[in-house]
Amino acid sequence: MTAWVGTPGIVCALGRGIDAVADAALRGDTSGMQARAGWIPDRSIVLGVAPAELPDLPADMPRHYDSRNNRLLLDAAMQIESALRGAIAGYGPLRVGIVLGTSTSGVNENAYGYRALEQDGAWPPDYDYRRQALASPASFLADWLGVAGPAYTLSTACTSGARALLTARRLLARGACDAVICGGVDTLCPLTINGFAALEALSRGLCNPFSAHRDGINIGEGAALFLMQRDRPGDTAVALLGGGGSSDAWHMSAPDPTGAGAAQAMRAALADAGLAARDIGWVNLHGTATQHNDAMESQAVHAVFPHGVACASTKPLTGHTLAAAGAIEAALCWAVIDDARLAGRLPPQRWDGAADPALPPLDLTAPGRRLPANAPRVAMSNSFAFGGSNASLIFGAQP
Repeated sequence: MTAWVGTPGIVCALGRGIDAVADAALRGDTSGMQARAGWIPDRSIVLGVAPAELPDLPADMPRHYDSRNNRLLLDAAMQIESALRGAIAGYGPLRVGIVLGTSTSGVNENAYGYRALEQDGAWPPDYDYRRQALASPASFLADWLGVAGPAYTLSTACTSGARALLTARRLLARGACDAVICGGVDTLCPLTINGFAALEALSRGLCNPFSAHRDGINIGEGAALFLMQRDRPGDTAVALLGGGGSSDAWHMSAPDPTGAGAAQAMRAALADAGLAARDIGWVNLHGTATQHNDAMESQAVHAVFPHGVACASTKPLTGHTLAAAGAIEAALCWAVIDDARLAGRLPPQRWDGAADPALPPLDLTAPGRRLPANAPRVAMSNSFAFGGSNASLIFGAQP
């Protein structure tokens, strides 16, 4: 089923708002990726920090909603608020749903409570678990907008944002909703960052996807939010044409080295969209710049696109925003497809150009590259996660 996807709200290391973010991505702007101290004990690390001053939550919102995660989400939502409220007014609150992805929620705001419990043997009086509950982003957004349809949060690690869009499309296809607000949000958090440090997965500098010199990820934060509808609004020309997922369950924290699960998700997305591999003009790769992920994804892309396909990882521009990554990278695909934004111009791959000879070669996009002329604008976005969770989305321009 074709699902119409309106202009996204977005905030990340590339900026605030789809126009600013798309322009910065096209320039390959890494200025939002900066070395910062104090997040792990032994060194500074490069992080992608959302640059905007975030809005305060409305005064009538319950206090347990107040977290940086929900402020990021509110920032994205306020950018497209008129469209969201218009859909709610048009369809009715019961016919509009919310599906979001997150992994951090408000755990950072509750970290002090765990320290107090360790030191004093009791929770502090103002500790409130609901602040960090995974349901918090969807519950907050539903309360703020007055949505009464299904509202829930997914947490499938780094595929969460992509799977939120897949789930939204499924709700529309089954008639459970007429419109779904969907996307992902995640916040920089010492708990998460130190976890990746313990896995020895953090880069010593700016991440370098698919390079022979790659040495790990940069973590970022951000939010991207879409309004998805079954019926085409008059001003929308971008659609989610298809999507696919798989779960290879190879290892708790490492992908199947053959890329079989990732390839399965891409092929499922193509079949769902009724497209052939040659119809895809660009792939936004998951491209974390870890040894294992890039090796696996290279194998999978080569298997699905043996003729080659233009592709890039945008994580050197945004950082790996974890549960928000699939939604933020979907927003970049949306911008590539949209007439008023990039209109087929492609964000370049930012790396050192030293291809890993052990990997199948990829056609990584250089500055100035565009989608093929005189062909439909169609792009794929890949997301892969711990535990073998894989998701692939396909967006296309519709006349």
